[in-house]
Amino acid sequence: MNKAKLKEAEERFNRMYPGGFSNPEMAAIAKKHRVEKMHELALESFSPEKFRDTEGVVEAIGNIVKKSSLVSVFEKVRFRDLVPALNEGEKERLARGLREFLHGDQKLGFELMAGLLEEYKLAKWPLLTVCPYYYSPDVEVLIKPTTVKGSIEYFELEGLKYSPHPNYEFYRAYRDEINRMKKVLKLSPHSDNGAFCGFLMMSIEKEKNNA
Repeated sequence: MNKAKLKEAEERFNRMYPGGFSNPEMAAIAKKHRVEKMHELALESFSPEKFRDTEGVVEAIGNIVKKSSLVSVFEKVRFRDLVPALNEGEKERLARGLREFLHGDQKLGFELMAGLLEEYKLAKWPLLTVCPYYYSPDVEVLIKPTTVKGSIEYFELEGLKYSPHPNYEFYRAYRDEINRMKKVLKLSPHSDNGAFCGFLMMSIEKEKNNA
């Protein structure tokens, strides 16, 4: 990563928004996305014992997607139509994939979910990462293609090449890089990974507008 650019972005952010993420303008954006409430909903919906009820977990995934402000309307509609069309075995694959990702073998879980959604041409980054992000917003990341591609290019994230085809190797590498970037800065107060990625995108857009 280019730490100099990252520090410059932090300085611009603090000048524009005194108080960092506690600034009223930033707080209004956070309120719009309701990450804390979605985090609570995800914790309640996807605790280990909830996975005894496959149907309930699949319904909960659909509910999270429907309520998320971070998933496009187009993807929401397609996922909404998919859920009732899944057969029992497919629902078990989807639920097991999320269970493994959250509570077991992450790579296996990601591949189970991606493989199922790929069969329906719905293996989209936001759909695959929204539930893990809400469950652990300080650790996991929501993959938004525009933000990811912009961050890789602008902040010179070496070894990362965005792929529109979701794969766990890229997810893990990007997530780890985001968590390393957070440690370089002292944003006040330090927020979750969704807010941090939003800060990165805002910084890139601001720099482009000043160019």
